[in-house]
Amino acid sequence: MTSYALGLDYGSDSVRALLVDTANGEEVATTVVPYKRWNQGLYSDPAKDQFRQHPLDYLEGLEQAVQGLWKEAPEGAARQVVGISFDTTGSTPVPVDSEGTALALKPEFAENPNAMFVLWKDHTAIKEAQQITAAAEAAEVNYLKYEGGIYSSEWFWAKAMHVMREDASVHQAAYSWVEHCDWMPAVLTGTTHPSKFRAGRCAAGHKVMWHESWGGYPPNDFFTGLDPVLDGLRDRLPADTFTSAESVGPLSDEWADKLGLPAGIPVGFGAFDCHMGAVAANVKPGVLTKVMGTSTCDITVASYEDIGEKCIRGICGQVDGSVIPGMVGLEAGQSAFGDLYAWFRNLINWPVNNLLATTDKLDESTRQALVEEIEDKTLAALGAEADQVPVGANGITALDWVNGRRTPDADQTLSMAISGLKMGSQAPQVFRSLVEATAFGARAIIERFKNEGVDISAVVVIGGISKKSDFVMQVCADVWNCQIDVLESEQSCALGAAIFASTIAGVHGSVEEAQKVMASPVCKTYTPDAGNAKQYDELYQKYQALGAFVEGDRA
Repeated sequence: MTSYALGLDYGSDSVRALLVDTANGEEVATTVVPYKRWNQGLYSDPAKDQFRQHPLDYLEGLEQAVQGLWKEAPEGAARQVVGISFDTTGSTPVPVDSEGTALALKPEFAENPNAMFVLWKDHTAIKEAQQITAAAEAAEVNYLKYEGGIYSSEWFWAKAMHVMREDASVHQAAYSWVEHCDWMPAVLTGTTHPSKFRAGRCAAGHKVMWHESWGGYPPNDFFTGLDPVLDGLRDRLPADTFTSAESVGPLSDEWADKLGLPAGIPVGFGAFDCHMGAVAANVKPGVLTKVMGTSTCDITVASYEDIGEKCIRGICGQVDGSVIPGMVGLEAGQSAFGDLYAWFRNLINWPVNNLLATTDKLDESTRQALVEEIEDKTLAALGAEADQVPVGANGITALDWVNGRRTPDADQTLSMAISGLKMGSQAPQVFRSLVEATAFGARAIIERFKNEGVDISAVVVIGGISKKSDFVMQVCADVWNCQIDVLESEQSCALGAAIFASTIAGVHGSVEEAQKVMASPVCKTYTPDAGNAKQYDELYQKYQALGAFVEGDRA
């Protein structure tokens, strides 16, 4: 009998639902639903690095996405779904009250951004992250040694401390804080109440400073030493954590009715999108999986024997079972990849987006259509022209830190820089330098892993950019001087979630068994050009020198 697994992938801008045949990995149906409020620009202030999302966007998007599947899927498919699993961006936490209700779902907080999910790329907590890092370095035990040694403003504790310092009403109402990837399964299983709530290993280990060796989280006095607003919060977090190969519980009657699914099917513990995407990419020791989107997240795994007592410096954590049970998951990434390209597109399209809006020479519908057409074609046109520029010919060097630096060595206070601009520098030349900068930033991550004794011998990429731009991917292959395999699946993260869903449903005995029949095949391979690779070795040195100058100047 045919059975289906349902994977839900919550990205930065939308939720994606994917229905997968558990017998062969066929992607039967998929839907994508943008977040309504987020896409209206509500509750965020990019000038302040504030990015917040309303929980209703997540809940409404879930219903629309899953119900949309049944319009595409074979008749009766909903009744054949055997399990559900979630992945989300992260760290994306939300304050909840003593009943486990997200504060923004309460009338008095419905329009308060501080009561909403603090999206991964919210960098309002830079000061708090620096304080956490300093406190960990001064402590008898460095509680960040398994999280790369540096705490980030993108992560749980910094965000919670910042919001509660800034907003007394949220501080008073917040009983606890919950990661998005843990909140979604809890909602569907009716376990949001603190007495029932359980947390996944992925978010807890990589962002919330959980580690088995210190019995869960650092002691309360570590946090009260930072700020009394954190008093007791660690004791209200679950001390035990679970891998995504385990079930939170059965789907509730309420949500079964909303989604058109059988009540009682198992719901898996959630994880971050990149971790589940890596599972869809058949991640294994020696293989680095890069999820290339607005930012990048880089995932690999290592055996217990290989990782031993190593604490890898400057990454986003090493966590037992955060990717595949029985192996140590290693995470790194860049704070901006596609976001850097989008920034440049918006910069050069300013006249189109703003001046056209004031002209009376075009009717409104024509004007809007023209703006959208130019917006859609800009990056492709830039890439086509930039591809004609010989390596090193433009004389421009750029950094990729437009949204700070995630790894290696997190520092969200950093800014990007461009050097070598002249009167003859045109948009395609500048764009090429930005593409090279993102490839150089990724190379720095690969080299950090290797220098720390983690084998990286192959790279597999997933995400929109890997499918949209041959130019970007070839530059990456040349800069990294290695073969790059691109996955066929358009929804790799959701596919990874579906692999876990099939595992918790018992269709497959382990994640590895599920991968054998459900993981995505490779659709395209890029190989480096030896001549370009040699030239990029020299240009990479200029990238590093510019980075050192910017860091030194800032200091």
